[in-house]
Amino acid sequence: MKDLLHNISQCTICKAHLPLDPRPIVTANSNSKIVIIGQAPGIKVHESGIPWDDQSGKRLREWLNVTEAQFYNTENFAIMPMGFCYPGKAKTGDLPPKPECAPKWHDALLNKMPNVQLIILIGAYAQKYYLKEKAKRTLTETVGDYKEYLPKYFPIPHPSPTNRFWRSKNPWFEELVVPELRKKVKSLLS
Repeated sequence: MKDLLHNISQCTICKAHLPLDPRPIVTANSNSKIVIIGQAPGIKVHESGIPWDDQSGKRLREWLNVTEAQFYNTENFAIMPMGFCYPGKAKTGDLPPKPECAPKWHDALLNKMPNVQLIILIGAYAQKYYLKEKAKRTLTETVGDYKEYLPKYFPIPHPSPTNRFWRSKNPWFEELVVPELRKKVKSLLS
């Protein structure tokens, strides 16, 4: 695992398409129990080098009902975005994750984590990549049918502040799905 993480840290596969120098953000441990697969690091995370070190991360930890210490303990959580580097700014939010990372690195990482019991798929990019034809027509439908993907996958929306409109239109997510997510995470970490 150590060599693999080092190789990823040196990756420049999509350098020509990035607004800043590559800085792959990924954490994992061969004992990780839960894998979090999000989109790609934002500018704040690119600068700090710490995954989910922003408002989205704060909301995600609230949804999971875990402390920062629990969240950043790699024996609990591996953090493996679809794109490992900051992709740049879009009109609203960031650009989509670069498509090179997941096919190049994800299987190698997952193969080194035999104790993984849950993969949390955050957002449409992760859900489409991992659920393939089993993903529903929309993220809302996929998240609403989360039980269909258990015990392996748990699809959720992105916790970004830019998604507050989605959350206000879909209060069932925080009322019904988040408690189930918390229960699942608690059982795996205890």
